[in-house]
Amino acid sequence: MATLSSSILLNPSKPLLQLNVFSPQRLNLQPIPLKFTLSESSRKSRRSLKRVNVVAEETQVSTVDTSSEAARRLYVGNIPRTVTNDELLKLVEEHGAAEKAEVMYDKWSGRSRRFAFVTMKTVEDANAAAEKLNGSEIGGRQIKVNITEKPIASVETSVPQVEESPFVDSPHKVYVGNLAKTVTTEMLKDFFAEKGQVLSSKVSRVPGTSKSSGYGFVSFFSEDDVEAAISSFNDAVLEGQKIRVNKA
Repeated sequence: MATLSSSILLNPSKPLLQLNVFSPQRLNLQPIPLKFTLSESSRKSRRSLKRVNVVAEETQVSTVDTSSEAARRLYVGNIPRTVTNDELLKLVEEHGAAEKAEVMYDKWSGRSRRFAFVTMKTVEDANAAAEKLNGSEIGGRQIKVNITEKPIASVETSVPQVEESPFVDSPHKVYVGNLAKTVTTEMLKDFFAEKGQVLSSKVSRVPGTSKSSGYGFVSFFSEDDVEAAISSFNDAVLEGQKIRVNKA
């Protein structure tokens, strides 16, 4: 196949248009390889896209794991102070396969906070244990067992509240101030029962909520119990805070 090339001549004595014919052999045409290079901004975009995909995958996995463990985790409340992790684990395993039990302790006094968490192996095990153990007795105390709804990371910042009995008033009564937010009515009663015969106790709550107001009352059977409570517990430490105790 021939190739035509034209040129314009300025000499008027010769034809205006001149045609030159070239053969393919003379042109020696060779295919030219094409190379495409990504710009720096394109490479950054691709790397960013990969990072986004990885983050999305990690987030999805983390969410599933947290939700699954929360559904297998039991809250066990109102347990005796003497109950250990091993004892609680053995008790729960009578009703389903369990992985671990964790009794919560006060980090200042080292005393049990009367509640614990038990992680079961499956959701079915958790449901079965909660159904069988809720309302049962350990060491003369009726325990409360239910499946937690919050992630593990929120355990330390929240204290599940146990149902509280109505306060029984008495002329022999003390006011207890500067209570930590984690102190419950049952905890307050047990604390003062070590030095006297407690009739009843109450932690005051913010109206319409379960949030502690930071103070409470303890009633006794006699005036001697009141005097013993004031002399023994005024400025004592409860849940990491010094409490104030005086006659109400």
